[in-house]
Amino acid sequence: MSKKFLYLFKEGHDAFGGDQTTMKNILGGKGAGLAEMTHAGMPVPQGFTITTEACTQYYADNREINEEIKADIFKYMGILEEQTGKTFGSVENPLLVSVRSGARQSMPGMMDTILNLGLNDQAVEGLAKKTDNPRFAYDCYRRFIQMYSDVVMELGKSFFEERIDAMKEKKGVTQDVDLTADDLKELVKEFKQIYREKQGSEFPQDPKEQLIGAVKAVFRSWDNPRANVYRKMNEIPYEWGTAVNVQQMAFGNSGMRSGTGVAFTRNPATGEKKLMGEYLINAQGEDVVAGIRTPSPISKLHEEMPDVYDQFVEIATRLENYYKDMQDMEFTIEDGKLFMLQTRNGKRTAQAALQIACDLVDEGVISEQTAVLRVEPKQLDTLLHPQFDAAALKAAQAIGKGLAASPGSACGRVVFSAEDAEEKVKDEAWKRVVLVRLETSPEDIVGMQVSQGILTVRGGMTSHAAVVARGMGTCCVSGCGNDNDVVIDYDAKTISINGHLFHEGDWMSIDGSTGNIYEGQIATVASTENANFKRFMAWADAARQMKVLTNADNPRDAQNAVDMGAEGIGLCRTEHMFFAEDRIKAVREMICARTVEERKTALAKVEPYQEADFTAMYRIMGDRPMTIRYLDPPLHEFLPTKPEEIEALAKDMGMTTEELNNVVVSLHEFNPMMGHRGCRLCVTYPEIAEMQTNAVVKAALKVSAETGKMITPHIMIPLVGEVKELKYVKDVVVKTADKLIAEAGVDMKYQIGTMIEIPRAALTAGQIAKEADFFSFGTNDLTQMTFGFSRDDAAKFLTAYYDTKIYESDPFQHLDQVGVGKLIKMAAHDGRETNPNLGLGICGEHGGDPSSVEFCHNVGLDYVSCSPYRVPIARLAAAQAAIKNPRK
Repeated sequence: MSKKFLYLFKEGHDAFGGDQTTMKNILGGKGAGLAEMTHAGMPVPQGFTITTEACTQYYADNREINEEIKADIFKYMGILEEQTGKTFGSVENPLLVSVRSGARQSMPGMMDTILNLGLNDQAVEGLAKKTDNPRFAYDCYRRFIQMYSDVVMELGKSFFEERIDAMKEKKGVTQDVDLTADDLKELVKEFKQIYREKQGSEFPQDPKEQLIGAVKAVFRSWDNPRANVYRKMNEIPYEWGTAVNVQQMAFGNSGMRSGTGVAFTRNPATGEKKLMGEYLINAQGEDVVAGIRTPSPISKLHEEMPDVYDQFVEIATRLENYYKDMQDMEFTIEDGKLFMLQTRNGKRTAQAALQIACDLVDEGVISEQTAVLRVEPKQLDTLLHPQFDAAALKAAQAIGKGLAASPGSACGRVVFSAEDAEEKVKDEAWKRVVLVRLETSPEDIVGMQVSQGILTVRGGMTSHAAVVARGMGTCCVSGCGNDNDVVIDYDAKTISINGHLFHEGDWMSIDGSTGNIYEGQIATVASTENANFKRFMAWADAARQMKVLTNADNPRDAQNAVDMGAEGIGLCRTEHMFFAEDRIKAVREMICARTVEERKTALAKVEPYQEADFTAMYRIMGDRPMTIRYLDPPLHEFLPTKPEEIEALAKDMGMTTEELNNVVVSLHEFNPMMGHRGCRLCVTYPEIAEMQTNAVVKAALKVSAETGKMITPHIMIPLVGEVKELKYVKDVVVKTADKLIAEAGVDMKYQIGTMIEIPRAALTAGQIAKEADFFSFGTNDLTQMTFGFSRDDAAKFLTAYYDTKIYESDPFQHLDQVGVGKLIKMAAHDGRETNPNLGLGICGEHGGDPSSVEFCHNVGLDYVSCSPYRVPIARLAAAQAAIKNPRK
């Protein structure tokens, strides 16, 4: 086989010349980190990485590991035996390994791990004799049987956990570490019996069979439900696959001078430059992240094992200096000896990301442009999340306190399972929920995603709940049972916190910045401005080459957008102004008019409202451009549908009910989104374009006179599919606008462009550009018409497309760069061939999606336009696109 699918840790760095991107792509993030730490001479238990490409091959081979890759796995196990002086499956000196996942991008807890692999009935006796520690040996064996049964054979954890709990109760102890060697031997027998009953066969004794089963299980976990949900949330492509790391075990559970832990070089919640972490004595890694026992802070290690602590601090400092970023590290101590199991760029909150980026610039470690690349655009959204109202919080009394695991404030109704969270939020009365659990597990990912906040009884700052919540930007308080009297009852669906009883549905408020827990509802307000935000965004704005505009339909939205840094309005949807109660009657009169004169009379009533709206928005926008889209939706949307409403409207308009019913029937369309709307309305009723032009130009003239700065109106004609359509409506606009400007005696310029939202418009863009000053790609409708999907109904079946991997994401959320993107690229090119000065932008919802923004930069658009609160996201995404691929 020509392709190399396996790499020893010690050869990973040199094989890829230390290129971090390539190493992560092939070896995965964990494998790349292990290779780099090994290269730097750090204490890493040796092993090898099975590449992400091997995972891809596994799926290509119908979820089987082919014989050549199997042969290489056993070959590399032979090398590992030579490196360690131990033998895989030996009775006298057994080599035990961990088998762990490692995707390119960190996916904490989403995929599977198997520890202590290589044990069997004979090897466990050898391990006990070799270490003179039977309790340790049988603790490893019972852990291995449980993990292998759960992960590889998919038997489930609960069967085994019930036996452990029963054994602890029988022996009168509360912690696993209090069980004796004999207790653990008995558990091993019981675990093997469970396996036999559930699987119908004996627990596998052949280490090679165990190894291949474990590797397949890790590959398989790339496609498990929780991993799929996490990938979709974080836009991680399915085709990337995961690497597998096979590594000699270091035993944190071998006694009181052993332990395991997780640490960060800086605080992942605040960004403070201070080592933060937790560890457990006499434990293995899953004990920390699963929250089974409450860990000690890393600072305490200085008291218990000062030499190990000093060595760890030195390594942590070296790793941060090497990667020039905050590191998330896993370590194990075996009989007083430190081993490093992982390093990666740590996940952090938005607040911490900004703090760390600014601090690293101030420390001279990275440049401003590098700092811009260190913050994920969508993280900025969490800065806008609500906080508790200060006055309301002052009156509230905390009834308990946990660990401040992920900042922000949350108020919701208590639910006790992820499944209940998913189901309850569909009910308007349960729109906000707080998920309360002993501890979360990867299976809870969807329920965590829909919850306002997460409260766990167990676990620390590096538990599953804490890490995943920080990545999602969700408020989380963990480990509330550590220092409080807490009793949770899943069957009764209750939790008591220091005597305060909550039932399912009761309101609870939690503060992920302080760890405080409150009864009832506490009012929330928009979050206060982050001190580093303006500084950081100034760096981003200096780097980007595209403008970021906003979609705004009223003065309130316009002001919000300006506050968020918008450089103009890329889409003002004028029909949204028609629905207000004080003007809908005039709009309906226009629709029901039987003659042009009646229609103009009705439109004359609407015009002052439109002019007032545009005037107010021009005043807010100042010299920023504002693109006004003319009436777009079909007219039936403005009319009532219920018989009693039709009757009342008919009476109000001096019509019979029958007459009004006839109008409603005449406007009925089988497919209104492809019917009589957009420019087609202006072709049929040019007086609509006349009225809207009057309103736009009069407002612009008025504000220009007030400010002394001449406004250039941008007028956008929607749904054009033929250049003659645009020409027809444009002539109406030009005639009306020129007359008003001439009467005013000023030299006002204006632009007339179109929305490219029909595939035919994209295909004939070169012709349409002859009549257009600008194109604005309406990617919502362009996606709808290109796919043939109704954006209102597609959600009903798209889930099946995600499950079958036909599509990885919703094309209405993330721009389809292959199909729709090709139309945009073609239209942009052909339009500029005809009109070199043609303005280009997009104004669909994709304008606030980071991957779509990057695409727009790469194809040469001038701007993106998005909703006001997504403006900072688009600004940062545009900056990152420009840094990664600067335009010439």
